Amino acid sequence: MSKLQSEYLVFVDESGSHTMGNIDPQYPLFVLAFFIVKKSDYVAHITPAVQHFKFRHFGHDQVILHERDIRKDCGDFSFLKTPALKTAFLDELTDIIAAAPFRLICVVVDKIKHKTRYTTPANPYHLGLEFGLERVRGFLQQQGEWAAAVNGSQSCIDPSVHVIVEKRGKNEDDELELEFRRICDGANYKNEKLNFEIVFADKKSNSAGLQLADLVARPIGLSVLRPEQPNRAFDAVKSKLLLKNGRVEGWGLKCFP
Repeated sequence: MSKLQSEYLVFVDESGSHTMGNIDPQYPLFVLAFFIVKKSDYVAHITPAVQHFKFRHFGHDQVILHERDIRKDCGDFSFLKTPALKTAFLDELTDIIAAAPFRLICVVVDKIKHKTRYTTPANPYHLGLEFGLERVRGFLQQQGEWAAAVNGSQSCIDPSVHVIVEKRGKNEDDELELEFRRICDGANYKNEKLNFEIVFADKKSNSAGLQLADLVARPIGLSVLRPEQPNRAFDAVKSKLLLKNGRVEGWGLKCFP
């Protein structure tokens, strides 16, 4: 018999470099976005919406939507050098993201502050992973997917959750998997066992979830770095950030330090 599976998938992607050397003063952040979606919504709404968008603009669905390539008008997106085309493309893509049924957790590490405050600053990716997984657990509790036994009167519902990340290289992937398992074994704020399974996807994987996680990470980082700057991409997703006691700060949007 297969084990109990969560109704949700979690896709994780980043913006910025996780290294602590040569910090870019223009973007001194590391952002880790956790894109949480019900499997039924992913199949029925999100994947078809992304595919139809690609068909309209490229004639096929094999293009990977990379935020950096879109922003810099390179590769498959070189046609976006025409301002009117880029505006229409971004408006449509932003509308698709705004309409998509998903929830979001974002961890933003200010590497300059992190390096200043700590003598031996922790790996920003590992920090983001820990903070994010703790909040994914909290989301599952809100959805009734996980409940601890209380005085023996309530059985523990703990379905397995797949967390999908992009491959980065064998050494980095091995290090990330070790950190992931350490967190899930109890090295987290509540010292809880987390029934999460990490799945490594190839960089060429045409995963709508990973692409959308990539597209939302940088706008959220910019909303923290330059909050006074107009940011329509962030406006489209801010209502999707998780709430706790009516607030996203510290929960759906975790800034560190």
